[in-house]
Amino acid sequence: MTTDWNAAAEELNAIVASFDQGEVSVDDLFTKLERATQIIEELEKRLTDTKAKVEELAPRIATVAGDE
Repeated sequence: MTTDWNAAAEELNAIVASFDQGEVSVDDLFTKLERATQIIEELEKRLTDTKAKVEELAPRIATVAGDE
């Protein structure tokens, strides 16, 4: 997925809203569920990657902050 976080979250929210409103036909159900799963997996990966980067940078920031 190449969309940004907000666009992906908006797309996911739209899919969920369509389920809540009963707007999903049986024909579209699998496609929407598959897309929602892809979005969730990508957002979870982004969160995991961001957390790892923050954990990597935190000690460096603490060192720099301690030098001031």
